[in-house]
Amino acid sequence: MLASILLLRSIPSLLAMFALTLSLLKSMGILNLLPIGIATMYKSYKYHGIILLPEGLIEIIPEVYALLNEIHGLLQHGVSAAKISPQLSPWASALFEFLPPFIKKQLLLFPESDDSAQLSQIETEKLLAHLVEAEMNKRLKEGTYEGKKFNAICDFFGYQARGSLPSKFDCDYAYVLGHICYHILVAGLNGYMAIVTNLKNPVDKWRCGSAPITAMMTVKRWGNNPRASSFGKAAIHPAAVDLKGKAYELLQQNAFNFLMQDLYRNPGPLQFRRPRHDAKPVTLCVEDQDYMGRIKLLREYLEKVRTIVKPGCSQEVLKVALSAMASLIDVLSVLSSSPTSIGQFGTNHS
Repeated sequence: MLASILLLRSIPSLLAMFALTLSLLKSMGILNLLPIGIATMYKSYKYHGIILLPEGLIEIIPEVYALLNEIHGLLQHGVSAAKISPQLSPWASALFEFLPPFIKKQLLLFPESDDSAQLSQIETEKLLAHLVEAEMNKRLKEGTYEGKKFNAICDFFGYQARGSLPSKFDCDYAYVLGHICYHILVAGLNGYMAIVTNLKNPVDKWRCGSAPITAMMTVKRWGNNPRASSFGKAAIHPAAVDLKGKAYELLQQNAFNFLMQDLYRNPGPLQFRRPRHDAKPVTLCVEDQDYMGRIKLLREYLEKVRTIVKPGCSQEVLKVALSAMASLIDVLSVLSSSPTSIGQFGTNHS
């Protein structure tokens, strides 16, 4: 989600996450789409551009994700990094050997405690630059590309992102969270997390509440070897970007304009006084969903069902209710257990 916020704020030429979803999550697909974008810009005499990369991009490419799973499984079983390559499956070994040496070394780093890769240590931007340059040189020799030689300058902004001053919105948000925490303590609750919704509205319209931390958890499967899963571990996993949400829809509608026009924007230093001192993330402003309000509405619907379907109701009403609820449970079970790897990013690369 942070990648979407940064794109809508700074307007680079392309967001690699968007390119990846367009290419149907194929690692080779994104290597075709990026050169096509570069060639399209060249035909319009545009010889420059900026590509924004989310930090977690490499983990959501299915082939690389599967490779990382095998590597992490072997590392956790005491296999040294130097001996991992021969023990990979044939397809994983082929992909591993295809990658440049500096990425191989970074992929072999021991995983984090939640079994995820050390994303801040993997130079995804340099990997893409290396692969795209090779593809552009290949097209140049084949005559399918007649532009200038591709040259990429890579930057990593992880520390700058974490070291920025808080905006007025950040300060208000933190203050409200602290106020909620006070009420959680007074109520004698334990294991609860403060939450605030309806953030696009003025502060006095924000909705405050709390939720058990366990409600945020899902069970991730862990395996005893690279090719088997045997037990689960509860953890709080990153939320996925809603690919049907208004923020992502806005990216889709403007993707070509972002690519072809110089719309780059430098928001400048944070402002604590007018004008624009109270600016909020664009993604908040375009979304119209009030999460807690919708939860409340759902509870009202469930209460209505409870009052209608009670002892004494007709067989027909009971039959329809059971059928509808069974279908709803089936759909929700599928949705809640489906993979949510798309868009699970923390954005630090550009």
